Amino acid sequence: MFNLFSKNTPEKPQDVKAIREAFLVFIKQELQKMEGGEGKHIKGLQLFICCDTAECFMYESAVFAEEDSRFKNEVQRIADDFAIDLPENWTFEVLFAEELPEKAIKIENLNAALYIKTPEHVVVQKSGTAYLTILAGEAEQKVYVLKSEEGRLNIGRGKQAQDNDGFFRNNEIAFPDESSNECNKYISRQHAHIEWNNEAASFMLFADDGGVPPRNKVKIRSKADHNPVKLTFTELGFVLNEGDQIILGESAVMEFSYNQG
Repeated sequence: MFNLFSKNTPEKPQDVKAIREAFLVFIKQELQKMEGGEGKHIKGLQLFICCDTAECFMYESAVFAEEDSRFKNEVQRIADDFAIDLPENWTFEVLFAEELPEKAIKIENLNAALYIKTPEHVVVQKSGTAYLTILAGEAEQKVYVLKSEEGRLNIGRGKQAQDNDGFFRNNEIAFPDESSNECNKYISRQHAHIEWNNEAASFMLFADDGGVPPRNKVKIRSKADHNPVKLTFTELGFVLNEGDQIILGESAVMEFSYNQG
């Protein structure tokens, strides 16, 4: 574990600017190890965050969650300053998770870890199967089988929905329009989606335009921690773990599992 802070300041940063600065300093120190053009071997960076519900807003603000690519641009400036020579198509992801992966470099006092993707990390295509069970509310199926190779799986009210630009979206996990079930009442037509993340070897849940405040909400509660996590931005995903319960709107509930039945 890498400690950014002096022994005289053991407490973690308490505000958005301090968290952001700590992230950038840590990333800079890791990238400096690749000065002299060695950064061309980097495929991307993943910043994993594992924080309490009360801290989510600070961490989201620290990485400019509402401003696409802004934090990545800050990292790019660091790379340019030290001639890291990152490839043109390098990627940057922020992933909220219930626990930090062992493969990532942990940052002490920040509930976060950094994973640097290089070619040897991405040559193996991983796969997975999981199950999504409807606990409250009425969907077209009681249990959905999720397969990593299927790509993005949309969740929403109605089998098909039209977005603000006029395009149609298919909801693979659909809650019927005609249902009289009260739990379906606050499910948006474009509420959320699940997709497989190969580097994290996990399924991830994202809120879509209809599933973020103030219009609606998506919440997750894990088996280990009963404090729910709210998804407040469409850009930031949540790594799903065994037994996680997902609430759509006010009371529609789904349970995620890697085990059938």
